[in-house]
Amino acid sequence: MGKKRKHSEIQAVEPKKKDEGAPERPKRTLMGWKDKEEVQKQTESNPQVFRNKEKVMVTCSRRINYRYRHLMLNLVSLLPHCKKDNKCRKNRDLYMWMARCPNGPSVKFLVNAVHTMEELKLTGNHLKGSRPLLTFSSNFVKDAHWKLLKEMIMQIFGTPKEHRKSKPYHDHIFVFSIIDDHIWFRNYQISASHNESDKMVRGGLDKMTLVEVGPRFCLNPIKIFVGSFGGPTLYENPFYVSPNQIRALEKRKKAGKYVKKVKAKTRRKMHEQSNPLEPDEFADVEGMISRDSFFYKPK
Repeated sequence: MGKKRKHSEIQAVEPKKKDEGAPERPKRTLMGWKDKEEVQKQTESNPQVFRNKEKVMVTCSRRINYRYRHLMLNLVSLLPHCKKDNKCRKNRDLYMWMARCPNGPSVKFLVNAVHTMEELKLTGNHLKGSRPLLTFSSNFVKDAHWKLLKEMIMQIFGTPKEHRKSKPYHDHIFVFSIIDDHIWFRNYQISASHNESDKMVRGGLDKMTLVEVGPRFCLNPIKIFVGSFGGPTLYENPFYVSPNQIRALEKRKKAGKYVKKVKAKTRRKMHEQSNPLEPDEFADVEGMISRDSFFYKPK
């Protein structure tokens, strides 16, 4: 065993002095490296830099079918500023809520014509987390409730600038169109021609094309409320028919066919009872001929 050194023999190690001539390492940020002078200028000009940390909560119903679940996952992949959670009920119909928490307003939609990315298998493709461009048809300006829906869609589907989970460029477009008082959604990739050096060809902006990515769905607005998920009604769709009512009408039609069959059988029985057949005189003779022909042997 070696002997322990005394405290007096241990020499304190002095920290290394920084080289005054060496440049100081720049500060790292989410957008890259920045010099200290540039950071100081920004802090002096903007002492409180605002960073948008708002998130969109995406909820789905319990016991939904696979198509609606895949649609929810497609929307989550398209919105980098969202957070998913499980709520609600029913597995036949899909309802979508758009709400501004906590003070409102809020909108309830019925979702129809659902086609997920896995079903469509389109050729379009864009980077996950990139910010989308939002385009709206011209008839979003004709009525007050369409203007309100446009503003809510912009706040929900528009990714905030410099969000920590988003990419700082645009490579796809969200298209919202009003047809037959329904909002139809499409997602397209912005495709531009490149040369061998992976640079855009001169005049390539004029040759840009749109390639659909998916998913597809249709929103049927039901009601617009003042508060968040409730409150006084601002607008109610007069053309909306509940899916339960449609299914009830279909059941009544099927039940009507069955009732018609039953009524036809009862009418037939009553007709037979009121008009009985007269007894046939040759009924026994035909039976005897059939028995004789069975035992008949030719000579």
